[in-house]
Formats: sequence, C-alpha cells, structure tokens
Amino acid sequence: MSAETVLIRVNGREVSVPLGQPLAQVLSAADPAMRLSPRDRAPRGMFCGMGLCFECMVEVDGLRRRSCLTPVSAGMVVRTREGAA
Repeated sequence: MSAETVLIRVNGREVSVPLGQPLAQVLSAADPAMRLSPRDRAPRGMFCGMGLCFECMVEVDGLRRRSCLTPVSAGMVVRTREGAA
C-alpha cells in the first residue's frame, strides 16, 4: 500500500483514499453494511475478505467486482448496494 492518496467516487460522493488499499476496506470503514441482500433487502457487509463469498460485490466503473480483491486506483467510480436491485 502506498502513502499516496487518490480520489474515487463512491455513490456519487468524492472520497480521498490510499492508493492500492483494498476497496472493501475503504467501503467497510465508511459503511459496514455495503449492500442489501437481493432476497430480503437486509443490510450485508464483507464476510470472508478473500474473494470466496461474494458478499462484497459492488459496481466499479460499470462492472461488478469483488471489492476485497479490487485495489483502489485514481478516478474509480463505485456504486454499492447493487444487491438491492
């Protein structure tokens, strides 16, 4: 992880975060309930943190990604709670 910070956009809000930090870490610090369950719309957060459970799925630059496996890069556009759709 770098000491350099970059700007990303999360749900329309600009956020300054460390470059290369796992996106899930950034998101769970801001809101532990990153998304809603597609079944009952209950709040859901990160579970395994290593890409096995898919609980941390978010939309990054228009594509669904596991946020625990996605390093932060400058200019990312992130939408959470995609499981609610």
